[in-house]
Amino acid sequence: MRAELRRPDAPDAIVAVATWDGKQARLDLKDPSVSGLDRIFRPTPIAIDDPSLRHAGTSGPVVLQPGDLEWFRAALLTRALELGLRVRFVSEAVDGGFDPASQYRSFEEQVERLTS
Repeated sequence: MRAELRRPDAPDAIVAVATWDGKQARLDLKDPSVSGLDRIFRPTPIAIDDPSLRHAGTSGPVVLQPGDLEWFRAALLTRALELGLRVRFVSEAVDGGFDPASQYRSFEEQVERLTS
């Protein structure tokens, strides 16, 4: 998974790019003038009030431990907001598969779309 961190007043300027490789988070700084970015992925639990992460019939915040994708997303969404930044999650791959609506494309166009 890949996420771009931006300032709200300059949405076209990327401040940093965060990636999750399945085991750990990485942060690539594009603008070193922003302070505090190193605190985003400090390995501490995060309490987040997200109903999709709760067990049925429960309420309140859920504590996420460091080391998985849910923690990565929660760390970005909560800690980047504290720094005054916005997060945009970006798809890294185009998934293939059968799409009946795309039959107007030739085979070569399909291959080009899936490999670009």
